[in-house]
Amino acid sequence: MIARGSVRGMPAHRMNRDEFHAKIADYDADQLRKILWTLYWRGSGPMRERIEGQLDPDGQARQRARKVEPPAATEVLEEVRGFVALARSGAYLVGDRRVSPRERTRWRFTFRRLAADAQAALAGDDVDPAVAAVELLVDLACESEGFEYFRSEDPMQAAGFVVSDAVAGLWRAVRDRHGFATFVDQAAPQLLRWETGHGWTRYGWGSVAEKETSLASVLEGMLQAPDHWRAFAARYLEVLDEAADRTPGTPRHGSRSAGHDRTARARALAEWHALLVDRLVGSEDEDLLDRLVGHAALAGPERTFLQAQLAHRRGDDETARKLVHDSLAGLPGHPGFHDLARRIGAPLPPRAQQARQARR
Repeated sequence: MIARGSVRGMPAHRMNRDEFHAKIADYDADQLRKILWTLYWRGSGPMRERIEGQLDPDGQARQRARKVEPPAATEVLEEVRGFVALARSGAYLVGDRRVSPRERTRWRFTFRRLAADAQAALAGDDVDPAVAAVELLVDLACESEGFEYFRSEDPMQAAGFVVSDAVAGLWRAVRDRHGFATFVDQAAPQLLRWETGHGWTRYGWGSVAEKETSLASVLEGMLQAPDHWRAFAARYLEVLDEAADRTPGTPRHGSRSAGHDRTARARALAEWHALLVDRLVGSEDEDLLDRLVGHAALAGPERTFLQAQLAHRRGDDETARKLVHDSLAGLPGHPGFHDLARRIGAPLPPRAQQARQARR
């Protein structure tokens, strides 16, 4: 048994100050230097740092300053690329020699470390590699909802990765380093790619989900002036045009239909679209809203409801009532649809009536 306060293999007793001074009283300077050198050379890392601090207090301060410097962005990016490539290849799921069995069970700690390093590197001078590293990790986080990359029921909850925080930091770094125009050019396609109506954890609950916010709300805090909203909306519509051109006409066997993709896109971006209506209606840029609400890259009840919102804001409640009715036919329990239907007196389809009665 090891005595309390002792170190394994060492006696528990330590000399007090007087005993220590008495022991070294007869040592000359050369002997003391030899003792100190032995402690420094053979001692642990913390011991060496303490000795260095006593020998050069200013140097220790500089060392502490170096420790808080952001990590090297290029090195972080290289490591992130390797990690993401291994995850996408399934190396963390099956017996792949590139990933040890121990690492397959500790993937969440690797993800967490890389995410922290990548986000910290955004504060450094070499921003672009840091941006690329964060972008790769966010892409992986979004993909992990539909693909089994890791042995986890809820990968982002396990990794503690708050996607919206990472994206906010990425967007601010791009804007601050490269300017607003570059930020708009890069952020608009990322918004389309990353936004989700239910968050980035698989089940939408837990400590990570509680910290998440929508990317629409992140953008709302960054677009401060009417010109900002105009520029971002115009670029966003260009991205939607590109998405519509990419949408396949006839799905392959087992793949999702083009209509499913358009409907899912409208659902994921519903909050952002509502913000655009709120900011642009009645402005000189209202024509952008006409392009948005009828866009071929969007479909389903959420697009119909977006049209109802715009009609209502323009004072055309007759059209809005019909559109809300149609929206509720597709999503009879949607609380936002019910709220507008109640405010403008829209008739409810039978299933929507049942849903309203069930909530009372």
